[in-house]
Amino acid sequence: MKSENLILLSTADWDNPFWTNKQHVACELARTGHRVFYIDSLGLRRPSASAQDLKRIWGRVKKAIRPPQNVRENVWVWSPIVIPLQRYKAVQQLNRFLLNTGLKFWLWKLNFNDSLFWTYNPMTTRFFNLKDYKKTVYHCVDEIKAQPGMPVEEIEAAETELVKGVDVCFVTAEHLFETRKSLNPNTHYFSNVADYAHFSQARESDLEVPEDVKNLSKPVIGFVGAISGYKVNFSLLEQMAAKHPEWSIVMIGKVGEGDPWTDVSTLKKYSNIHFLGPKSYQSLPAYMKAFDVGILPNMLNEYTKSMFPMKFYEYLAAGLPVVATELNALKNCKHIAAITKSDEAFVQALEQTLAGQVIPLEARLEAAKEQTYERRTKKMLDIVGDF
Repeated sequence: MKSENLILLSTADWDNPFWTNKQHVACELARTGHRVFYIDSLGLRRPSASAQDLKRIWGRVKKAIRPPQNVRENVWVWSPIVIPLQRYKAVQQLNRFLLNTGLKFWLWKLNFNDSLFWTYNPMTTRFFNLKDYKKTVYHCVDEIKAQPGMPVEEIEAAETELVKGVDVCFVTAEHLFETRKSLNPNTHYFSNVADYAHFSQARESDLEVPEDVKNLSKPVIGFVGAISGYKVNFSLLEQMAAKHPEWSIVMIGKVGEGDPWTDVSTLKKYSNIHFLGPKSYQSLPAYMKAFDVGILPNMLNEYTKSMFPMKFYEYLAAGLPVVATELNALKNCKHIAAITKSDEAFVQALEQTLAGQVIPLEARLEAAKEQTYERRTKKMLDIVGDF
């Protein structure tokens, strides 16, 4: 596919410390010669009165008054203002006018002519006209309507219109494929992947382990990701901490990411559960070097039914054995990880893993090498270019 101007409508802010598909895909598109105009999240969830949401709103206001930032070669980031009360038609219309006017101006200013539109936002058609762009792609990576505080009916209607209207639809989980394929025959399944070169640094002997994990008692059971009530099984973490007080359970991530109503007070009662807060993407391999096992203790619900956890292949690239809840997307990964059906089985799998009953390192690394952003993005671009 020849070099293109691409507009990437994200559901994650560029400067979020936990990078998602959106930032990684933008970087890979830019690396291969495409110019990317990255639009920060438009904020689908209704804001709460929490300090976290108020801080984010104020930060967004400050970013909105500046022009798009050239954050790296071929990538510009724009943080537009969006009025959050989007369930009202009048607000939707005003947001549509403001966004389109601003976007057209900056595309003209930066010479982003004849652009391809690549979106992660299920509400895209409520803001933009797909017919304004020469090609359109919807990259569906989550069942966003299942997140707390989302306007479910509005998202369902808008996403149906979006899937039917785009030229190509990509999904990251089999359940997403099953539900979107019926709306658009040009729907393709590619699971979440990892930056293998980045996370494989965890296996380098000269990489220093950070001070806040260096002296924790072994074994260290590590989790990296959003610590949110609708994603993480807190009851399972309590069982682990209570049954094995000798384990150091490390939680790296922002509490309440995507769910400001998250309450971790019960977990903080355990002295062997350590909340280290969010860490920079660059530092994650060093933290993973301190882990003995990488865990995915997920809830089973409508949201996680359609989720392929990004950390799965990142843990494997770091050389870690993985113990995970049996998510729908991980059922076919039992040859490279311990995939468990119950809380009791999860704890038992951890015990067995720590006792040395692990899948060989070579098999885990080989699987991770096959699932990289470079390979996946090339396959997706080949499909877009052929359409």
